[in-house]
Amino acid sequence: MKERHFIIYDLEATCWRSRAPKRVEVIEIGAVKVHESLEIIDEFCLFVRPTLHPEISSFCTKLTSITQADIDDAPPFDEAIEAFEDWMSPKENHAVLMSWGEFDKRQLLSDSALHGIELPWLRYHACLQHHYSKWKGSKNQIGLKTALELEGLNYTGTQHRAIEDARNMARLFQVIAQPMEIVEL
Repeated sequence: MKERHFIIYDLEATCWRSRAPKRVEVIEIGAVKVHESLEIIDEFCLFVRPTLHPEISSFCTKLTSITQADIDDAPPFDEAIEAFEDWMSPKENHAVLMSWGEFDKRQLLSDSALHGIELPWLRYHACLQHHYSKWKGSKNQIGLKTALELEGLNYTGTQHRAIEDARNMARLFQVIAQPMEIVEL
């Protein structure tokens, strides 16, 4: 029988201070694999080299701490997403993806369209932020840092780094998954 793994993931993408719209691309994939027993099994972190706008803006570096040197030798999206899929191993396990907000799923769909790739495993995606906010009875979406504080946890690490956000989401998930009836232990 296949085990269920929760893939708690976050993305960082190219960004600019200017209002002129540019198509953003993934520059970092960070994920934590959580077993249905709520044990953290593994982590995944990979920088991604953007193709449309390969230069990281100074604004983006200030926001994310990701530098040009981080992405210059990184794989392009098609190779990075293949590595991510291999790590998830959705054929061997039931992989349920979870992100904080809808941006991450939309960005994966956008980049996969740009590169002509299909991501069938992405249909098993849940917005943890939406479900958590609803569970808390909030009319507004609750931010990750606030959610952590509501559950007696502190944000650790550097904000706006995919792996750090994923680690914090995984810690939160370990606390809320059973009370929210996502898992039964």
